Amino acid sequence: MRGLLCLLLCINLISMGQSPVIQGHRGCRGLYPENSLPAFQHALDMGVTVLEMDVCLSADGQVYVSHEPYLNPLYASFPDGKPVTDASINLYQKTYSEIKSFDVGSRGNKLFPEQARVATYKPLLSEVLALGEAFARKTGRKISYNIEIKSDPSEYGKSQPATVKEFADRVWSVISAQISPASLILQSFDFAVLQYWKTAIHKGKLSALVEKETPEQMLASLGFVPDIFSPSHKYLTKEQIDFCHARGMQVIPWTINTTAEMQQFSGWGVDGIITDYPNRAPQFLKP
Repeated sequence: MRGLLCLLLCINLISMGQSPVIQGHRGCRGLYPENSLPAFQHALDMGVTVLEMDVCLSADGQVYVSHEPYLNPLYASFPDGKPVTDASINLYQKTYSEIKSFDVGSRGNKLFPEQARVATYKPLLSEVLALGEAFARKTGRKISYNIEIKSDPSEYGKSQPATVKEFADRVWSVISAQISPASLILQSFDFAVLQYWKTAIHKGKLSALVEKETPEQMLASLGFVPDIFSPSHKYLTKEQIDFCHARGMQVIPWTINTTAEMQQFSGWGVDGIITDYPNRAPQFLKP
């Protein structure tokens, strides 16, 4: 039955001419600890060609991969193995060597019961890029990176630099040393980051992250047409997709975790799908 479902889904997608690019959200959060080297490696091994991730800065200016600049009590552990229970531990006040000492995989994550329990740490962005580029050289496959700068105006000078310039410049210094701009998507919910990147750096594709905002609202706030409109799939409509395509924007919603929804949005014509479970994408399902 599973094999038949896979075949029918794949045939349906092909017949509609749709082939959205699957992006591994935080590597493959549903299967391995988020934003970890094991998660990114597993995503690549499954066939994912776009790794989605988030970056923050340490006290000593290192760009590391993490969804937030705080320790998450859901899965983080102290170096002695005791669970982190305080959600206010500010990693921007710690050196990277201190950040690396926390285990972010052994406890698993109760929100993702299929996630493997693996002892791991928050890697440097340079490590993730090196992993992807080594995989690309070995396999001959082109690997791209969708990198979110985790910036929030309410956190300026608190859990991140006081200016988006300092944050963005530091991130670009790592990216530019390791990958081609053609392999880069730079995304953020903080439109000040995107505005600075467009005017001062102007490399790679820019993706405007939103939750409920419509494309029209996004354009009014951002002030220019980005390469990609990236909304929560919960609020995305077929009409919005058509609106974006008419203006030269790709549409890549997040975070779609069921095969049925992936098929639905593929039918609507999205250009990519960000998912915690790349293994559930029709093109990756095994008979």
